[in-house]
Amino acid sequence: MTNESEQLRQSMRFWATGVTVVTAAVGEVRHGMTVSAFTSISLDPAHVLVSLAQNSRTYDLIIRSNHFGISILDSDQREISDRFAGRVPDEMDRFEDLETFTLVSGTPLLKEGLAQIDCRLVSIVESGTHSLLIGEVLSAQSGENGEPLIYFNRGYQKLYHS
Repeated sequence: MTNESEQLRQSMRFWATGVTVVTAAVGEVRHGMTVSAFTSISLDPAHVLVSLAQNSRTYDLIIRSNHFGISILDSDQREISDRFAGRVPDEMDRFEDLETFTLVSGTPLLKEGLAQIDCRLVSIVESGTHSLLIGEVLSAQSGENGEPLIYFNRGYQKLYHS
């Protein structure tokens, strides 16, 4: 890692983000990973963006299936975030004991959480070791209440209301 890369890593720890799990499936093979690099980029048409490492299993499944799902995690879902962040090896089923469902594309989404978004891949922008994946929102749903899981300064934080 270059000095600039390490400096960027140190600086970005001060950027607070929500936490999502990005999922994909091809046939019976499904996988997911914790992602904080996620944002809405257009409401009309409805598009979102995620940034994934090009060498990840989830990235490969998204490219092969042309679809991905996003589950926005609730503040009580730290264990799920850790599980999909790789504390469970790739060979194991990260979905074990978790309830999932599908909306339009057949991509697995986590039942619990604040919101779920089902997407069709429409564009890829490569940048270094990662790619920006732009998805057309096929369907989205959310609950009425809850607190987001927040990641800041290398740890989970609570959202405080004033």
